[in-house]
Amino acid sequence: MRKPFVAALALAAIGSALTALPASAAIADVPADCGTYTTAYRSDGQRLAYGYDARKTSITSYPGDKLTWVPSAWQQLGGAGDVDLFISSELAAHPTDGYLYDVERRGERTNGVWKMTKNTAIRITAGFGGTRILANGTYLYRVAGTSLYRYSVSFVNGEWVLSAPVTLRSTSWDTVKTLTFERTEGTGSAAVDVLVGTKTNGELKEWRINLANPSTIGSTVLQSTGWSGFSSLSTGYCQSHPNGRPLLGITSAGAASVYFDANQSDRLGTDIKGGSLGSLGWTAKSYGQ
Repeated sequence: MRKPFVAALALAAIGSALTALPASAAIADVPADCGTYTTAYRSDGQRLAYGYDARKTSITSYPGDKLTWVPSAWQQLGGAGDVDLFISSELAAHPTDGYLYDVERRGERTNGVWKMTKNTAIRITAGFGGTRILANGTYLYRVAGTSLYRYSVSFVNGEWVLSAPVTLRSTSWDTVKTLTFERTEGTGSAAVDVLVGTKTNGELKEWRINLANPSTIGSTVLQSTGWSGFSSLSTGYCQSHPNGRPLLGITSAGAASVYFDANQSDRLGTDIKGGSLGSLGWTAKSYGQ
């Protein structure tokens, strides 16, 4: 399962650097064992982590954890860590030069102080101009203009390599506002990558992309209204509710909302509960994960 791994990595990497807001900011409908984090970049290139965990919110950043540009889209590939170390490999689309970059980060904590010991951005490939969304599952999914694309990602001779793009849809994807990989389900020819996201018309929607035949895409509207204001949507993991999922939505004005879906695989939105955390000042550009 990808989401538990990402949640564990976030907790290990952030460690005691969390600065939590009062528990009164929490939403009672979301169980205390649920947590979700999202990456964000300020306009000066400083990286942040916005989090909701154990019914508290947090903002985390490390000195020197900066890029000279703000990605138009971002997605984590993988990583590892413990309480005093984290290593992360990520993909980031440049906002103007049309390239996709490999962002390699390493942080170490010595005597209670975190320090970035590696933070590089290496060009991988061109052809990523206009990228609005990246979502990494079994494949890498990209939204640009009206189209949805799929890529295979592999690690060859110490470098990340992408396949040529496969166009899955060429119309209507300009109405998709946020998109994040949730899980892979099914086996054989029925195996699908499940992605969840929001649309400009306010829908919360699930897409199921067949791995063997990617032109076959099923979808379900989970909720028909109320989701258009979010500029990013992230999912997470609940330790004691493994069949459920938290959803963290952030607006461009810096407000956030958190929800709990009691059954993430039932294709129903009637059991999704939660609401606003208020204005938190989370105005940096955030990315679903």
